[in-house]
Amino acid sequence: MEQVRKWFLENRRVFPWREEKNPYAVLVSEIMLQQTRAIVVVPYFEKWMKKFPNLEALSRASEEEVIKLWEGLGYYSRARNLLALSKLLVHQNFGNIPQSYEELLRLKGIGHYTAGAIVSFGYGKKEAALDGNVIRVITRLVAFEKQANKEIKTLRKIVYDFLPDVEPEIVMEGLIELGATICMKKPLCQKCPLKTDCLAFKNGNTEKFPLLPKKKKITKLFRFVGCITFQNEYLVKLPEKGKIMSSLYEFPYIEAEEDFIFTKFQKKIENQLGLRLKLISPLKKEKHHFTRYQADLFPFHFEAIQKKEITGCVWVSKNTLFELAFSAGHRRIKNKIDF
Repeated sequence: MEQVRKWFLENRRVFPWREEKNPYAVLVSEIMLQQTRAIVVVPYFEKWMKKFPNLEALSRASEEEVIKLWEGLGYYSRARNLLALSKLLVHQNFGNIPQSYEELLRLKGIGHYTAGAIVSFGYGKKEAALDGNVIRVITRLVAFEKQANKEIKTLRKIVYDFLPDVEPEIVMEGLIELGATICMKKPLCQKCPLKTDCLAFKNGNTEKFPLLPKKKKITKLFRFVGCITFQNEYLVKLPEKGKIMSSLYEFPYIEAEEDFIFTKFQKKIENQLGLRLKLISPLKKEKHHFTRYQADLFPFHFEAIQKKEITGCVWVSKNTLFELAFSAGHRRIKNKIDF
């Protein structure tokens, strides 16, 4: 794997978590990077490390603070798990992150890849960190004919055996970088330092690998959203614990159809909230993707004829509105309201 080491040192992208090599920075960056592109993570990581530079600082934070700082990254359970993990490690482990792969796996929110990454990049030890990028590289390299997601243990062993005993973390990170920039879904094989050893390249079937299960079907949703104001206050739904959007605020909405009739659904949301509404203006439709759903959001800016307390909702000022953490689609709606 010397060719990977050489290639990586010459071609590595610059990211703040690569400059700050400590277990906590690795933990934060790897949790943020799950299902999120590196370029998107950079500003979030920098703000996070400035506000919570270590586990002790994070452990003193409120969930609301953490979710607000995470706003826009999605998959908010990651942020809640990080907060819970910081409290646990400060209380039970003197603020130290375990160095053992097996110990790390016992912690909530840390899977096989993250555990391997902390051991490898945080502590400089020989350990496999198997993410989607590495799976692509390694299954193509050896022409792995079994379904990758069912053979993680085998693939980890293959990667581990490829790593050198001296500075293994450089080659490990090089494999991740290779998958992210060269060995992509449509690979740039001519630029790859492993092309002469790659069985899939030799056989001309690189895009066959890795063998993966079929993706789960996406369910489409259509939602009529009411951005309702009364004398410079806005009505928002309180977060519901245990729900997909737990800890996140949203505007009131009702399920609809793609070709809904506006007057019918204005009446429905009025009946649901017990409010009489006057339309100010329609807002641009937004799309919101979460778990296995794609929601088309149809927002309308309304003025309430009167103010009343509504179960599950709260009236907030404009300033407070922008301090609250919103789900992605509703945050984009909020930013387009004509105040």
